[in-house]
Amino acid sequence: MSDAIRVLLVDDHAVMRAGFRMILESAGDIAVVGEASTGAEAVAAASALAPDVVCMDVQMPDMDGIEATRRIVADPEVSASVVVITTFDRDDYLFDALSAGASGFLLKNAGPEELIAGVRAAAAGDALLAPEVTRRVIARFAAPGAAPDAPAPAPSPGRSPVANGGGGAQIATVEQPTTVELTEREAEVLRLVAQAMSNAEIARELYIGEATVKTHVSNVLQKLGARDRVAAVVYAHRHGLA
Repeated sequence: MSDAIRVLLVDDHAVMRAGFRMILESAGDIAVVGEASTGAEAVAAASALAPDVVCMDVQMPDMDGIEATRRIVADPEVSASVVVITTFDRDDYLFDALSAGASGFLLKNAGPEELIAGVRAAAAGDALLAPEVTRRVIARFAAPGAAPDAPAPAPSPGRSPVANGGGGAQIATVEQPTTVELTEREAEVLRLVAQAMSNAEIARELYIGEATVKTHVSNVLQKLGARDRVAAVVYAHRHGLA
């Protein structure tokens, strides 16, 4: 399992961590390389263990998962994607997690298949935004003049959201151009991104390779001045491209 996806589990409940471990390791291509019960432990473990994905709880003693996510994403020596997993279906947790740089957001009542798929998506560099989550982001931020309550952090040195396929879904507040010269294919890809499709799903929809999709997504993000897929989704809906 040398090429297995390396996962760090962060939750203050040992039983919850044990359940996640059992589910993830049953997938065959995922290895849990460590556990942490506080946000501070998570930051240290992410640095020491070099996981590909961190599954992060929100409410924990010592340091909450949002702050831990922010510190992990800001560390140029850590390349892990963070998937926030919580029992609380609250918009403030969702938006805070995305603004902190999380690559995805799941509820703890998600099925085993969703958890495994979420870890795989984060490891592949896809932002894990289910359609219902995308709709909530759009409802809050896509209206004309709408903006997040706080600016997203700037990309860390050595970490490129574009090269990462849009993972690390920070909600960008950069001023985006009102008109962008997209090719017909790029516009088509943006439309599908705005429908919360992953790169693999877009590849199947358009009958092209996934690597080609990643190239198109990177080009779209660069042309839009968008840091990530979430910002691209907001742009698409604001400008009638979705």
